Amino acid sequence: MDILSNLALGFSIALSPYTLMLAIIGCFLGTIIGALPGLGPSNGVAILIPITFTLGLDATAALVLMTSVYYGAMYGGRISSILLNIPGDEPALMTTLDGYPMAKAGRAGDALVLSGVASFVGAFLATIGLMLLAPVLARVAFLFGPAEYFALYLLAFCTLGGMASNNQAKSAIAACIGLGIAMIGVDSSSGLPRLTGGNLHLFDGIDFLVAIVGLFAIAEVFFFIESHGKGSAIGVVLDKVRIPWKDIVATRWTMLRASLVGFIAGVLPGAGASLGSFMAYMSEKSIAGEKGGFGTGVAKGVAAPEAGNNSAAGGALVPMLTLGVPGSGTTAVLLALLMTLNITPGPTLFRENPDVVWGLIASLLIANIVLLLMNVPMVKIFVKVLTVPAWVLLPGVTMISFVGIYSLSGSYFDLLLMIGFGVLGYFLRKLDVPTVPVILGILLGGNMEDALRRAMTLSDGDATYLFSSWIAIGLWVAAFAGFIAPMFLRNLLKKPQAVTD
Repeated sequence: MDILSNLALGFSIALSPYTLMLAIIGCFLGTIIGALPGLGPSNGVAILIPITFTLGLDATAALVLMTSVYYGAMYGGRISSILLNIPGDEPALMTTLDGYPMAKAGRAGDALVLSGVASFVGAFLATIGLMLLAPVLARVAFLFGPAEYFALYLLAFCTLGGMASNNQAKSAIAACIGLGIAMIGVDSSSGLPRLTGGNLHLFDGIDFLVAIVGLFAIAEVFFFIESHGKGSAIGVVLDKVRIPWKDIVATRWTMLRASLVGFIAGVLPGAGASLGSFMAYMSEKSIAGEKGGFGTGVAKGVAAPEAGNNSAAGGALVPMLTLGVPGSGTTAVLLALLMTLNITPGPTLFRENPDVVWGLIASLLIANIVLLLMNVPMVKIFVKVLTVPAWVLLPGVTMISFVGIYSLSGSYFDLLLMIGFGVLGYFLRKLDVPTVPVILGILLGGNMEDALRRAMTLSDGDATYLFSSWIAIGLWVAAFAGFIAPMFLRNLLKKPQAVTD
């Protein structure tokens, strides 16, 4: 009954005209962002976050808008994967394996509609899972003390680092860079400045939104200019769009199984939609066997990864809301947004800010329906976005970033800092060093340090206190396993080569 009453509260917020409008706008913008190759949900949310401050949105409205963009981008990533054989983002990589062959066979419209339906099933079931699982996990989180939280943060770094790159050493370096940036500012215990170089602007530390927009949005602009040039544009041809009822019925159990697999992968801190998409595709491929024809343009090969990655996207919200630990790169950006709005994700969030949580859940349920209704009849409109020339797109992204950050702080120094992070992000990408662990280090570094300090204070400096409970021990074991396992499973998890002409 508690869930029903809380859900009623959520719908009373989500069905208000203002919130509903934000959800629809977020879905539309997210789909466009997802359709553009290379942007993806992390970059899309990072680019649009400054708008929430420019518009003066409260926590609930801002979170509804950004999560609608998040879900919309997960939907939109399939468009370029199917039509161009270019994944809109990493989770959409698996969709190219059968989506592009379907398009080459003259069934591009069928593939797009089927992927939209699979995305709806995965995201909708994940939202139901979020609604049922998050309150339970929030109650369990009250058993966590400083030792358990330190181990949990370590788990987030190890698992996210293990999945974010083919090289664990580079992931570890990226995490250390983020932790080092998090140390900048005045130490809360001693009151002494750390790593500021005497610059007064750095005494309050680095604003993680400045770092996020720089590392994602500005770095993306630099990288796009280098790799595409100012005159690039993509032209596509789409056949007649119709609803492939036969394929939808034939893949119904595939969608359900893939949604379950993806949700489990999403709940694991750091695993994210990429692993959910991969596991969903490979599990369905193993069930179908050699006669399944996976990789040749079969409907199940499109439905499985799309249901899996959208379900994982919803599952990633569970650890973020209940434990304050992001389950993916995009939820790390959302975590930064909440912290900026003075909302602390964790077990007390459901008790202290039920309107935020349940308004979000209700809005996600509505957003999924909006996305389904939007993506089928309007798919030709979204495809047209792929023809937008870079000379129009890039100035818009840059302008939004600069105006948003300046409206947030009113400081020219933050603009210079944002450009500096953009340059850093550009060089990290050139060196194949993942930027998500950097963001995670900036976000969680202070909390991780506080947890360690409290643990050492309570134990009078006894380091064994960090292993004083079965929860802490389990998290330590999971952290080491999550970091080491990809070294042995790299061949299994190796990204498959995209199908070419």
